[in-house]
Amino acid sequence: MIQRKLEVIYQPFDRTTRVPPGTTLFSAAHWIGLPIDSTCGGRGTCGKCKVRVIEGAAEVTTADHRLLRKEELDGGWRLSCQARIYEDMVCEVPQLLRVPKAATMGLGRLVILDPNVRKVYLELAEPTLEDQRSDVMRLGDALTAEGHDMAAGVAVLRTIPRVLRDSGFKVTAVLAGEQLVALEPGDTTDESFGVAFDVGTTTLVGTLMNLRTGMAAGVLSTLNGQAPFGADVISRISHGMNGPDSVLELQTAVVTTMNTILADLYEQTGVSPARTYEAVVVGNATMLHLLFGIDPSPLAVMPFTPAFMEPLLIAAREVGLDIHPNGFLQTLPALGAYVGADIVAGVLATSVVREDKLRVFVDVGTNGEIVLGSAQRALATAAPAGPAFEGSQIRCGMRATEGAIEGVQLGDTVELQVIGGDVRAMGICGSGLVDAVAQLLHVGLLDHSGRMKGAGDVPGHPLADRLIDVDGVRAFLLADGVFLTQRDVRELQFAKGSIATGIKVLMDILGVETKDLDQVLLGGSFGSYLNPESAKIIGLVPPVDLDKIIAVGNSAGEGAKIALLSYRERQVAFELPSRIEYVELSGRADFNDAFVSVLQFPHLELVG
Repeated sequence: MIQRKLEVIYQPFDRTTRVPPGTTLFSAAHWIGLPIDSTCGGRGTCGKCKVRVIEGAAEVTTADHRLLRKEELDGGWRLSCQARIYEDMVCEVPQLLRVPKAATMGLGRLVILDPNVRKVYLELAEPTLEDQRSDVMRLGDALTAEGHDMAAGVAVLRTIPRVLRDSGFKVTAVLAGEQLVALEPGDTTDESFGVAFDVGTTTLVGTLMNLRTGMAAGVLSTLNGQAPFGADVISRISHGMNGPDSVLELQTAVVTTMNTILADLYEQTGVSPARTYEAVVVGNATMLHLLFGIDPSPLAVMPFTPAFMEPLLIAAREVGLDIHPNGFLQTLPALGAYVGADIVAGVLATSVVREDKLRVFVDVGTNGEIVLGSAQRALATAAPAGPAFEGSQIRCGMRATEGAIEGVQLGDTVELQVIGGDVRAMGICGSGLVDAVAQLLHVGLLDHSGRMKGAGDVPGHPLADRLIDVDGVRAFLLADGVFLTQRDVRELQFAKGSIATGIKVLMDILGVETKDLDQVLLGGSFGSYLNPESAKIIGLVPPVDLDKIIAVGNSAGEGAKIALLSYRERQVAFELPSRIEYVELSGRADFNDAFVSVLQFPHLELVG
């Protein structure tokens, strides 16, 4: 059952939002991009996020009593990060005293720089016989005065006495939330870094971020070290089923890959691991299970139950990640067993469920993850597409590396775009496959049922001599030794049919039609290289105008960076599972009918 959303109006901006009961006024404002002043990120310690409740009621909290005067409380002022919404409300927000630092991220979004990691320079009074406070109390009192709570573990406690005394009690406290990560001598506030990881099944991307400026210091990608254990998540899960040693093998492989990326980034940028305090990591559920050495096998069998879908915050040393020894690793939540934290990150980067536009976000791969909706209502699902889009199970298929055909144009001749430029075509990758099939449809060598024509069916066609027979199967010759077979077309047909079915089921549940869609967003590295017109011709995406089909690139990596740079945005990501309804396609009575209805390729006159 869906909870009734409550309306909040923010004055004097006359901005309105509707949120689930229990949301704070601070989070609700940030959800619609309205910044409220804060230096503690909404933790209730700085006292700067106060608003005046004009209509509705907000209970007075302990933090309100501690940080607001009695006359303010009597006048309706509350800390917005503590005031929870349980009825429709109107509140007044003071004008910002300062322009917050921001960076453009994701799909042209302006993100307020408000990282979870904070560095605070302190000049402390040295102990005397009259002031015998412990080092921790002295440090904690000074941080409280700056609007920060502090908790310190034993590892950092061991360093405090010497650092304080060697530096003359002039130190920089490094906080991740309220946890003290480090105490550094002198003023090191200019050196604060974190790393965002998108752990893909095939590729890992790591971005070292300057948390002070919001700029990327360096970015690297490489093949996931788990690749020898299989090309897809099912292969990895199957290997993990061999026992704990096999799970450990997979964990070691991915952590080693991440640390290799980190080592190269540190060398490239001159940044030290000791100045890198936090990592935000996203990936599908299987990848995150294996990162933590958790058996993922229940994900592969009904009812597809993961060990966890919630966001995890752990000490980086627990997995051996090479950042500051007291640093932390944060993941984002998943929506379902096959709609993971990478998709949540993509939704964060694109604001799909935070605006009134009706959009469909699709990450095309072995699994097609789909999110459809707007700020009013949003749905998500996963459609098992198979490995065709990765170039697997295609006769001349290959990954998107040098020698792979990535683009095809057919007319009187065949024009190919090959990765690597002026190199011999050695095979075809996913984007080339989609292009090739779309072009064959366009020039009439493939009918809308997916049947490839023979040379005798199209006498006089300029490309008829390229229609060949390979082992008794019809095929189209793209280049010497590289061809597309009738079976390849069927593989693509089933893959695109699965994703198109997922989109159709969600559209039917939401009661919307193609004409209602404002945008179709293609995520992931594959989405970046996919020709939008070809995707539309084969029926992979709804037949909207081409300018409404937008490639959003590595949206998972962008979302991870946003969560690293903004604690407020991280909180939004944590809320997404409560705002997006997950739809399990398995066992749905309407799935087969929908699949049959979209399996054929659209008639060209219907896609425009």
